[in-house]
Amino acid sequence: MNVVELFVEYKDYYLIGIKTTLSISFLALIIGTTLGALFSILKLSKFKLLKLISTVYIEIVRGTPMMVQIALVYFGSYVAMGINIDGFLAALIAVSLNSAAYVAEIIRSGIQSIDKGQTEASKSLGLSDRQTMRYIILPQAVKNILPALGNEFVTLIKETAVASTIGVADLMYTSQIVQSSSFQPFNPLIIVAVIYFIFTFTLSQLIGVFERRLAHND
Repeated sequence: MNVVELFVEYKDYYLIGIKTTLSISFLALIIGTTLGALFSILKLSKFKLLKLISTVYIEIVRGTPMMVQIALVYFGSYVAMGINIDGFLAALIAVSLNSAAYVAEIIRSGIQSIDKGQTEASKSLGLSDRQTMRYIILPQAVKNILPALGNEFVTLIKETAVASTIGVADLMYTSQIVQSSSFQPFNPLIIVAVIYFIFTFTLSQLIGVFERRLAHND
């Protein structure tokens, strides 16, 4: 059975895997962006304690593997709270928390990329710090932040593959099922690799178009 025949034979399994992978990635991007914005604000805060909390969180998350984080959430939920949470929820929580750390740095760097002269000019016009951030800094920073968030979504799609380690029916878990059912160890992986490539390549191209339009608007 060749790759095409294998895909047709087990297409229902792959469709479930695609749905699960995209669901985790999309929801994690939304949650991660929300939390990331909060952590970026904390890291840019003038209060040392808030800045320290954000910095420690970001460094710990970025310094540990995603697979370890998923395992900690999945198994740690029972150890810490005495409850067994669903594998999908555990993966979503872990991926979201992981994404938040990276998004926080994206937003922070986007804000800090704006020339300090903009802030000084707005203050000379009598604008408060909040008004300066809302009307002057953020509108300019968004042009740097949005393409980077798109790249983060591409990364999330690939990184959700580790969710299969706790039994989540994503694309990688699907390939393992097909491998066992078809007795073909290699072709199911080729199909999964092609699906991942189609998603990531398409998104990368769309992000490239978006970046060019932003540059053109400048």
